[in-house]
Amino acid sequence: MTDQLAKGSKRPVFIMRVPKGDDRSRRVCDTCGFIDYVNPRIVAGSVVTRDDRVLLCKRAIEPRKGFWTLPAGFMEQSETVEDAARREAQEEACADIRLDQILAIYSVPRISQVQVMFRARLASSIAAGPESEEVGLFHWKDIPWSELAFPTVVWALTHYAQTRFLSGFPPFTNPPGTERLTR
Repeated sequence: MTDQLAKGSKRPVFIMRVPKGDDRSRRVCDTCGFIDYVNPRIVAGSVVTRDDRVLLCKRAIEPRKGFWTLPAGFMEQSETVEDAARREAQEEACADIRLDQILAIYSVPRISQVQVMFRARLASSIAAGPESEEVGLFHWKDIPWSELAFPTVVWALTHYAQTRFLSGFPPFTNPPGTERLTR
C-alpha cells in the first residue's frame, strides 16, 4: 500500500486513533496504516562560565525575544547531545566551549521538551550570533534574574550554583513543586 502512496495513486488520510498494541491516540493514515509518531524534542544547552562569570544570551527570536537565556537549542538529526550543546553556544554566542559534565535533565511535557543542560567552560571570545541581540558574561550578582526567558534557565543557574565547587554529582531534574510550570 505504501508503494501506491508513493506513486500517487492514493492520498493519505490521517485520523486520530489508538493503534493496535499502543496505549495512546496517534495520527494514523487510514489509507496505509502509517503511524505518525510525534515525540518530544530534545534541547541541549550549557551553563558556560569563565572565572566567576556566566555567559548569557539576549534572545533575538521568539519565543521570549529580548529576554536573557543560556546558550541552548534543539538538537539536529544525526547529532549527539554534546555536539548540539557546543553548536548552540557557537550559533548564539560565537563561543567555543569545553563541556564538563551533565548538570541537569529537565522535563517540560507541556511543550514536549526534554532539556539536557551541561556545565561548560568558555574557551574563546564571545559575540552575538544570529539568534542573539547581545551576549555577556555576568557576575552572579549582576545576572538579570527578572529578565530570564524561561524557568529552566533559572533552574540551571541555581543548580550550577549548588555544584560550582563540586567535581562530580548526579544530574539534577525538575525542582520539587514546579509541575504547574511544566504540565
